[in-house]
Amino acid sequence: MRRRGHLRPVTSSETGDVTLTAVLSAEDLAQELGLDPHARVTCGRHRCWLHQCVALPDHVMPFTGQRWCRPCRRALDVHVYGTNAVLFCPRCGYGTPDTAANRQVVQACRTSIAAMHAR
Repeated sequence: MRRRGHLRPVTSSETGDVTLTAVLSAEDLAQELGLDPHARVTCGRHRCWLHQCVALPDHVMPFTGQRWCRPCRRALDVHVYGTNAVLFCPRCGYGTPDTAANRQVVQACRTSIAAMHAR
């Protein structure tokens, strides 16, 4: 059996939310088995629900187009409110640039919000 040294153990701060802990563990394992990391609803790096940290610069990926406005070559701002997430280019003023990568970010955020509230 392969060693899973790259997987991070659950910390004491994560144990307060059993749903988050379970989904993080399941997605860590699923990613190791082939889940697209961009399809996660939790953040494997920040160990939280995706919508809670998606606005951080770590989640901008110009090479794949996640949170990126190609015409402006600029990171998109993220606004999460209620049960929705909106991506917005601060330079050109477009709402969510309609790309597959940005649609995937918005869908993952919506799913993350729903999962957080499904206790």
